[in-house]
Parts: sequence; C-alpha cells; structure tokens
Amino acid sequence: MLTAYTFATMRTTRGILIGRFQPFHHGHLQVVDNIVEEVDELVLGIGSADVSHEPRNPFTAGERIMMIQNTLEPRPTTTYAVPLEDLERNSVWVSHVQSMSPWFDVAYANNPLVVRLFREAGVEVRQTEMYDRDKLKGTEIRDLMLADDGWEEFVPTAVVDVIDEIDGINRLRAVC
Repeated sequence: MLTAYTFATMRTTRGILIGRFQPFHHGHLQVVDNIVEEVDELVLGIGSADVSHEPRNPFTAGERIMMIQNTLEPRPTTTYAVPLEDLERNSVWVSHVQSMSPWFDVAYANNPLVVRLFREAGVEVRQTEMYDRDKLKGTEIRDLMLADDGWEEFVPTAVVDVIDEIDGINRLRAVC
C-alpha cells in the first residue's frame, strides 16, 4: 500500500536550465552532467527561440533542440528541450517559462537577472559552475566557425553533425 511517505519519497525532482545554446558546447554539457547528479529529470529551456539567422543567434530553436537531443540521447537521465521565445516583460517572465515548460522544482542559473526573477517568484535557484569559460563561450566558438579554425573540438560530435547537416557554417558566414 502506498503511504504519504512512500509517495513523497517517490516524487521526481526536475530542474530547468535556460540558455541560448548557440551552439550547444562542452561547457553546456558539463553543466548538464553536473545538474543531473542532483535531479531526476532536466528541462533545457532554449532561450531566444524566436530569433535565428543572425550573427549572435545563427541557429533556429529546432536546430538547437536537435543538437541537445542528439547529444543527450545516450544519457540515462530524462531531458526535455523546450523553446522559450524572448519576452521583454521581466515581471511575467517566470510565469511565461513555467507555462512553456514541464513543471520543475529548481532553476539553475548564473545570470543575475534570471536568478532574481526566479527567486522573486518563489522558485529555488542553484548556481552552476562555469567551465573553461575563456574557450567555451558561444561567441568564441562562432568566431572559430567563421575562421574554420578547429571549432569542432569545443562541441559534442552530435552538434558537429547537426551543423554540417544544416550547412551552419555557410549560414553563419552569410549573416555576419
């Protein structure tokens, strides 16, 4: 028979991590690997989902979802990737995220505004460690892509495959 205690101990813990993932790189993957040590399931919110084909945001939300899902597929933790379009109204941003995402217990963030907005909304926030930030930064990786200078070593193989499939290097060159 299930008791209240049994039900409470069976409850799934789910976290959310929001990023633009332009592209999803090894630093993102390391953060995900650390977060899944703390939660049963992880939602990856694809920020700026309404923006693409520009220098800072060359990839579509769907392409970034492919990068993430193809990278995380072999891992045992359940992950969900959800698109989150930009909303220029901070006072309702958390409720917007909650409306677009599966329910979550805890938000993982380092951006001071995001941390503040989640905390003001009563959501537990945990900060994440950043990894090799001088090299593992979307801007730096996109610059390497433009220069055709070894960018592949900074992203998972699944991401290289998606970028090749969509001719992402030529798109990036065309929009820069």
